[in-house]
Amino acid sequence: MRLRGVRSSRNVEDRRHSGRGRGRTVGRIGGVGLLLVLAVGYFAGIDVTPLLTRQPASNEPYVARPGEEQEAEFAARVLATTEEVWTAIFRDEFGATYNPPVMVLFSGVTQSPCGGASGATGPFYCPADQKAYLDLAFFSTMSQQLGARGDFAAAYVIAHEVAHHVQNQVGILGKVNAARQQASEVEANALTVRLELQADCLSGVWAAAVGALMEPGDLQEALNAANMIGDDRLQRQAGQVPRPHTFTHGTSAQRERWFRRGYDDRNIAACDTFGTDRL
Repeated sequence: MRLRGVRSSRNVEDRRHSGRGRGRTVGRIGGVGLLLVLAVGYFAGIDVTPLLTRQPASNEPYVARPGEEQEAEFAARVLATTEEVWTAIFRDEFGATYNPPVMVLFSGVTQSPCGGASGATGPFYCPADQKAYLDLAFFSTMSQQLGARGDFAAAYVIAHEVAHHVQNQVGILGKVNAARQQASEVEANALTVRLELQADCLSGVWAAAVGALMEPGDLQEALNAANMIGDDRLQRQAGQVPRPHTFTHGTSAQRERWFRRGYDDRNIAACDTFGTDRL
């Protein structure tokens, strides 16, 4: 992805050096409010612990991993591209103002109004404070353990969490969360799958809009990432037989298909995952 000359977003809260969340017990995650690109830690067969940043003692200064500052700069620039894209779409299609989310960079564990989370949980969006949370070590997890390599794969993850913020801004997130609270666990999971696939589709719309910044192979990196983090594949990787009623993000084929739909159609109208029987 060509990001040279692209500005860095100012909507970044860097908690890596502040000590907030380090050394504390991670609280219970608020299931309805927390939206993940995938819950890596859920799949017991995937041990991401060695890839996570070691937590320093409270009196020990934080030391960034090699390349971590470049990852932070990369994330801030990708976030800026989402701001440009969604500002234009909200203006042109909704006649509205887009209020971008804050991206929180943390190391190991952190706290949010949706509960506590660790790097093993994966990146997540909390609608309560309208912030997207990212442990930069997850980029290594994607590449080394999940087989989702490449800088555009990492950019897709950021765009996916921002897409949840878009859903929040237009009211979809609130309606789905209200419906989930009244539904059975299986029904709630099915609604969450539609929500996540829509976020994948909106990520595809973003990717099409930043096409001038893409390099050969970038689209395939994003499609491969979507494929690698499907519920069915992750459950198989964990030594489990896929159980569709437990899916919360969709199959590999579904995630790849909906990202591709957003990319090809370049229109958010194509991302109506709630109005179709075929996911």
